[in-house]
Amino acid sequence: MNPRFCCLARNTTEVLPGVPTLLPYSPRLADLMHSVGRAQVVLNGEPESVANSLLDAGVTRVFIGEAALLESATITRLVKRFGAARIGLHVPVKRQAVSWSFETVSNADFRVVTPSLCEPIWEVLRANGERSGVRALSWLEEMVHRGVQSVLLRADICDDTDLNLCAGMVEALGDKLWVAPLHDPAPAVADWINFGQATQLALPIALYHRRQEFLPPPAASAPATGTAPESRS
Repeated sequence: MNPRFCCLARNTTEVLPGVPTLLPYSPRLADLMHSVGRAQVVLNGEPESVANSLLDAGVTRVFIGEAALLESATITRLVKRFGAARIGLHVPVKRQAVSWSFETVSNADFRVVTPSLCEPIWEVLRANGERSGVRALSWLEEMVHRGVQSVLLRADICDDTDLNLCAGMVEALGDKLWVAPLHDPAPAVADWINFGQATQLALPIALYHRRQEFLPPPAASAPATGTAPESRS
C-alpha cells in the first residue's frame, strides 16, 4: 500500500504551491481567488448558490456540504451543469449512538433489552455538528449513483470499531474516498492506513509535512490506486 496525501488547509495562507490542497470556504474567497490557485474549496453549511459562484469563477472542484444532505437534487443539478469531475462531497461523520429499550409486549413475564442498532454505523453530521440520523454509507452510495466522484469523509477514528467502519468505506467507495480528521488534533494516521485501509488522506498542514512518518515500512509498500484530488478526470 502506498497512500496518497493532500493538504487540508485552514485558510489561504496554508495553500502550498504545487501541493494538492483542500481549502475551507470563507466569504473573502471572492476577493482572494488569486491566492486559491488550484486549491479545491470545501463547503460546510453554505447553499448551492455559493457552489455555483465558485465553480463559475473557475475553482477546480467544490466539495458540497450540508446543502446536499438537505436536498439530494443539489448534486444532480451541479453535476449536470459543471460535470461530475468538479463536484465532490464534504461529509463529517460520527458513530451513531446506541439506545436501549425494554420490550415487554411479546411476553409479559419478562423484559427483553433491545438495542437501537444491530451493528455500529457512522451517521452524517449537520453543518453545526448536530446528528442528522442519516446513515453515511448508504447515503454516500446514493450520491455516487448521482454522479459524485470524490468524497471528503471527516471522522475522528478512535478505536477498532471506527477503523472497521473506515475499512468498509474504503471497500465501498474505493478511490473516490479521501479520509480526514474531524476534530482530533493528533489522529493515529498510521493506524488509519494499516488497519482502516485508508489509501487517500487529507491532512492538516502540520500532519501533511510529517506524512512520511505514517507510511508503512518499504517492504509492505504496494502501487497506489486512485489519483490526487486535483488531477481526477
